Amino acid sequence: MAYDPEADRPDVDSEGGPVKSFLDHLEDFRWVLVKSVVALALAMLLCLIAGNYVVGILKWPLDRAKVSFPGTNQIVTVSYGTNRLGVVHLTPVQQGSLGLGSNRFVAVQIEPLTLGTNHVLGWRVDPDPAAIATMQKLKIDLINLSPAGGFVVAFQTALYGGMVLGAPFVFYFFITFVFPALRMREKKYIFRAIAFGAGLFFLGVSFCYFVLMPVALAASQMYSHWLGFGAFQWKAEEYISFVCKFMLGMGLGFELPVVLLTLVKLGVLSYSSLRKMWRYMIVIVLVLGGLLTTPEVITQVMMAVPLYLLYEISVWIAWYWERQERNRKAASGD
Repeated sequence: MAYDPEADRPDVDSEGGPVKSFLDHLEDFRWVLVKSVVALALAMLLCLIAGNYVVGILKWPLDRAKVSFPGTNQIVTVSYGTNRLGVVHLTPVQQGSLGLGSNRFVAVQIEPLTLGTNHVLGWRVDPDPAAIATMQKLKIDLINLSPAGGFVVAFQTALYGGMVLGAPFVFYFFITFVFPALRMREKKYIFRAIAFGAGLFFLGVSFCYFVLMPVALAASQMYSHWLGFGAFQWKAEEYISFVCKFMLGMGLGFELPVVLLTLVKLGVLSYSSLRKMWRYMIVIVLVLGGLLTTPEVITQVMMAVPLYLLYEISVWIAWYWERQERNRKAASGD
């Protein structure tokens, strides 16, 4: 057995805290739960108060999604003053009867008119080029379709936002509870795993938010049009739930190297076994792409590619670890 010079150091294998009874540990754990619940409650309350800002952050990918206009029929946006009432795809018969011109994108303004003693609503084509340019940059609107819809959205934003803001505090409370029972070397490894895992999680969330989400939302809108449905208005609560779960799934998917390298450290996997399972890993990342993204190929592939690259990075890290171990054994004469 090789001699480890760090094994005799008193600060390497010494435990970090005093010996406590089971009831004392139970009391400490109770306070960890209390502080965690309080931290989550305060974070949720903060997100509930700033709900409009949280919703604005979650709507950013939707504002960057490119809205498609399939077919060649005229597309009319109907407005009353500065309020947009809706978007209408005209049929060939409607185009011929309305006579709105030859432009594909037409802006129509609804205006009050007076006919004798009667007050009616009429419409006129807005010739302003700026209105047509705005029409060509239409965005998907989020709407509430029930009296409780706004409260549901507020609760969703408070729940997901509170989990994000409160997670570091909850994690810190649990770490302070567990760490006194660990040895210094174990703490060192756990600190590295925490830093590595947190970085990968936020990398996955950022990749989803800035790159994958706008593509996925645009693809969803295009697919709805292909099926013959309008897709310029979505339910706000369903959009918030979809976006938050999508980003959470991507963050968890990027934890793949942490899982693989932990299994390597435990001796369950090795460099050779990881190298041999590349075919299975392709299937696994494609399945994860199908489960965590929208049901279409583009976003599934966009997620599967970085996951497979993370797998390859894990393989080379496992190879480096094994090489270090062989060099150490050779140097010690084992």
